[in-house]
Amino acid sequence: MSPNRTDHSSSPVKPNADAPQGVFIVVPAFNEALAIVAVLQELRAVHRHIIVVDDGSTDGTHEAARAFATYVLRHPINCGQGAALQTGIDFALQCGAQYIVTFDADGQHRVEDVAVLLAPIFSGECDIALGSRFLGSSVGIPPLRRKMLRLGVLFTRLVNGVSLTDAHNGLRAFSRRAALRINLRLDRMAHATELIDQVRQSGLNFKEVPVQIRYTPYSLRKGQSTRGAIRIALQYLLGRVIQ
Repeated sequence: MSPNRTDHSSSPVKPNADAPQGVFIVVPAFNEALAIVAVLQELRAVHRHIIVVDDGSTDGTHEAARAFATYVLRHPINCGQGAALQTGIDFALQCGAQYIVTFDADGQHRVEDVAVLLAPIFSGECDIALGSRFLGSSVGIPPLRRKMLRLGVLFTRLVNGVSLTDAHNGLRAFSRRAALRINLRLDRMAHATELIDQVRQSGLNFKEVPVQIRYTPYSLRKGQSTRGAIRIALQYLLGRVIQ
C-alpha cells in the first residue's frame, strides 16, 4: 500500500446534533493512545464532525479514535504531521466542510478555544485564525521551551516576513476558501513554517487569537527537542531551495 493512501472508516458513535454545522475538526495523531480518548470525548461533546488522521500509529491510537471520532483516516506508515494535516484537510473539504479547525491530539488544547478561533471567521473579519499562546496563556511551560518557541517566532519573521507572536501553534481555523489554498508539501514538523508561508501568499486576511496551551509531562515528552527544532529549520530551508 502506498504511503499516500489512507484507510478511512466512520465511527459508530452518534454525532452531536446540536454541534455547529459545517465545522470540521482535524486531529493528526501518532502514537497518542494515552491521550486521544480524553481529547476526543471533549471535542465530541461540542462538535459534530471530527476527523482523526492516524499517522501510522503502532500503539492502539486507531482503535481508540474509532470509538469517538466521526471519521478515522489511516496512513499505513508514519508520514509526519504535515502530511497528516493535509490528509485531514483534503478529506474535510471533500465532505463539504465550510470551516476547518486543526487540533492536537496530546491534550494541550482546550475545546472552548475552538469557538474563540472561529468567531472572527464567522463574523467575516478574516479567513484564517491562528492560535497564540503568547497572546493568551501557557500553563506549565518550561523556560527552555518558551525560549525555543520565541526563537521559532524570530525564525519565521526572518524567513517569510510575517509578524506573529506564536509561529508553531497547532490550533488554527480556516474558512473553506482558505483551506482550499493550503497545500502542505513538507510532511514533518517544518510544515508549521511552510503553512505560514501559504497563509501570507493566499492574500486572505488572517489574525492571531489568544488561546491557552496546557503543558503536561506527557505532552512535554512528545514535544520537540532543541536538536529537533534545528533539524526542522533546516528541513524548511531545504524545502524552499528545491521548490
